[in-house]
Amino acid sequence: MIEVTAKLLHGHVFLSGETVECSISFSHPPLASHRVSQSHTDVFESLAWAAAQIHCQCFTDSKIQKDTDRASLQPTFADTALGATSQESGHIEIATKPKILFCDLRLSPGQTKTYIYREKVPSDSPPSYRGQLVKYSYKIIIGTQRVNSPVKTLRIPIRVLPLCEVSLTDAGALCNETTEELAPANPFLEIRQKETSLDISLQTLQNITARRNPNFYMISNTWGKVARFCLFKPAYKLGEDIIGTFDFTVATVNCVQVSVSLQCEEETTIDVNKEKSKQVRIITFSKHHEVCLGYKYTQLILPIPLHVTPAFSTRLVTLKWRLHFEFVTSTSKDLESPRLEQSGWQAPSEIPIETMVWSLPIRLYSTTPIHVAQGVQGNTVHKLVIR
Repeated sequence: MIEVTAKLLHGHVFLSGETVECSISFSHPPLASHRVSQSHTDVFESLAWAAAQIHCQCFTDSKIQKDTDRASLQPTFADTALGATSQESGHIEIATKPKILFCDLRLSPGQTKTYIYREKVPSDSPPSYRGQLVKYSYKIIIGTQRVNSPVKTLRIPIRVLPLCEVSLTDAGALCNETTEELAPANPFLEIRQKETSLDISLQTLQNITARRNPNFYMISNTWGKVARFCLFKPAYKLGEDIIGTFDFTVATVNCVQVSVSLQCEEETTIDVNKEKSKQVRIITFSKHHEVCLGYKYTQLILPIPLHVTPAFSTRLVTLKWRLHFEFVTSTSKDLESPRLEQSGWQAPSEIPIETMVWSLPIRLYSTTPIHVAQGVQGNTVHKLVIR
């Protein structure tokens, strides 16, 4: 019996272009049945080979699947023993080249061999996403085999976050600076390590999502002004709070209640009878609801969950984020402000109302993988027993 233990050294969340490091140990636990009388060859356990790779599985509904099935599997996965053992539905979107860990491994009782698997997540790969129309799932596949035995695989799920195109573009521009290289060399100064493109991208992402000047929006309907909404910034990271304020002092129409939802818009384009058609799904994650009748001011605090996927776009799907507002208004004279200020005022049993909706696009970006890993629990140790 051989136990295979795989441990992710830096958590289970990674950014596109980041290097994944996984420690893979093969051990032969000693058993009580081992005796001195056994032959030398019976004591050892052996494996013919072991390999590892990262691949992204894409799952779609039946209509989109007809179009995506035309794409063949990548040769780096389909032409290997790991590809032959894959029985999952969908198709391979991204597959890295398999790396051989060893060939012909022999372990004596109590012996353990450990290997470090390093692989860079392709920068152009889609992020991990579980939508209603399209799903992207990432795994590290570790395969091994005994002689004349079937291939055994250990699948380690990981999560990949996208890096915004703006940050990657700015990072590339910053990396081309050569001011320090042209400066005179000083042998007494410590050599300063250059920042990687990934570090510069995270810094640029921090600058994009920093607090900006407030944006004001006057919300009106056919009867007049409903409220003035203030959003302090249009770009956010995962785990942040969306904060805004409502000002009803400028209103000419009574607002009874307001609801704000954080929604993502999932859009795909498929070919039906050689004609392209769009499918759109709206998914709501968090909601803020408040009865604001008689209020002059109120605020909005809407948390962004860590498990959602930031905005991205691939050949199959485009994901956008927005704030969806629902205002319930009334033009009834029983709700005029002088009546509300009276101490003995009672609300009417019935009032005529109208509901108006409004959507405000926002930009949602990734955050540091450590922040996501702390908020979303994931298993970093996986085991496989080969008998």
